[in-house]
Amino acid sequence: MMRLPVFTYLTPSTLEEALEMLRDRPGSAVVGAGTDLLPNMKRRQVRPTTLVSIGAIPGLAGIRRDAGGVVIGALTTLRDVARSGDVPRALRAAAGSVGSPQIRNTATVGGNLCVDTRCSFINVTEEWRVASGPCLKAGGDVCWVAPKGEQCWAVSSTDLAPAAIVVGASVRLVGPDGERTLPVADLYRPDGIDHMVKARNEILTEVSIPPSAGLRSTYLKLRRRRAVDFPILGVAAALRYAEDGTIEKARIVLGAIAPAPLRAGATEEFLVGRRLTPEVVEAASRIAALPVRTFDNADLGSRYRKWMAATFVARALRELE
Repeated sequence: MMRLPVFTYLTPSTLEEALEMLRDRPGSAVVGAGTDLLPNMKRRQVRPTTLVSIGAIPGLAGIRRDAGGVVIGALTTLRDVARSGDVPRALRAAAGSVGSPQIRNTATVGGNLCVDTRCSFINVTEEWRVASGPCLKAGGDVCWVAPKGEQCWAVSSTDLAPAAIVVGASVRLVGPDGERTLPVADLYRPDGIDHMVKARNEILTEVSIPPSAGLRSTYLKLRRRRAVDFPILGVAAALRYAEDGTIEKARIVLGAIAPAPLRAGATEEFLVGRRLTPEVVEAASRIAALPVRTFDNADLGSRYRKWMAATFVARALRELE
């Protein structure tokens, strides 16, 4: 039985109080529902000495319309997002694909956007990591996925991020120096260890989605089982059609194959100005899979995941016809 390490648990009632706690305790971490953080602590992947819970801070949960768009509080549960008619389809599908009903009832939007990267060499018990030797993310000097490289290739495992990117969402971060807003696409770095630009002492408070009239979007997820598992591959797609039936705007993002969500820019450029015929779908899916560089650091083989990238892009586009 894996037990949590000893830590201090704090429950601030305001954002200002939470920021003070994070500032005064260098070894602290923010926690919402903790559905990812606490299991990682049990495996001793992360060892915060203090958890600053934001669960009691008012105003961080809920979905509301704003200037034609939608604002989702960071503490809004994935269940509520999946059931909301105000949220674009891609985000509803992504939220509804996470974990199990029990997890979605407690897991939060902010937590899923900030979920840690995963790898088969780090997401195991401490005994297994000691047996094989520490990888880069565990404090070692080698990446067991790509031993000749100097980068950690743990993969981004957030389902919401690809979907949020294709609908043009942004996040609000509040820190000791004030607040800032940035696109979800700019929230991540291509580094399995330092994978977010959000500082340790910043708190993600909300997600803003611009007006999406006429934008069709979807999200598809590949995983070993039909529920519970983290993604092996996630594909989010969004299209807007012109009056003549050609594609006016296209966004495609692949998740769970690299340390950050991967935008298929070449595929987007290829689609704009074309009609979504079977031939165009087939060509677009092949283009999307070309830059995909998979490693054997997740369930199933790397070649299979690269092959499925093209398959899932084609399926997503067909849903948007």
